[in-house]
Amino acid sequence: MLPPHLKTVAIPVFENATPEAQLERELTDAVIDRFVKDNHLRIVDEKSANAVVRGRVTQYKNAVFGFSTSAQANEYRVTVGVQVTFKDLVKNRELWSDEIVKTANYYVQDVPGQEAKTELDGRKEAITKIADEVLSRSVEGW
Repeated sequence: MLPPHLKTVAIPVFENATPEAQLERELTDAVIDRFVKDNHLRIVDEKSANAVVRGRVTQYKNAVFGFSTSAQANEYRVTVGVQVTFKDLVKNRELWSDEIVKTANYYVQDVPGQEAKTELDGRKEAITKIADEVLSRSVEGW
């Protein structure tokens, strides 16, 4: 599926343009984890890589999304946005670049069919969605 000369990828720590601490590390780790599990491209340092994934966290929001019958906030939505570029270092060209924005909803109280979750649970779910999309765009778009 990938161009045959692409065998390795570097994924330097993403930049963070939000006040949210450690978000860049969580996103970088999630993207690396997806590439490792997928195994199409081997993770290496940038000096020996055929391709590089660069990212910049551009937005983070946790907002009330729904209310209970007693007008209490019980559902929240986490939104994470990241600007990502996938570059072929062999041919020195950008293969794709885009802003990826993903959301995840969570309930702070148990509701039928779903246990209560925290903001960190919602954040992790949105990050996982971003990592999945970065991987699929990088290895499946050929």
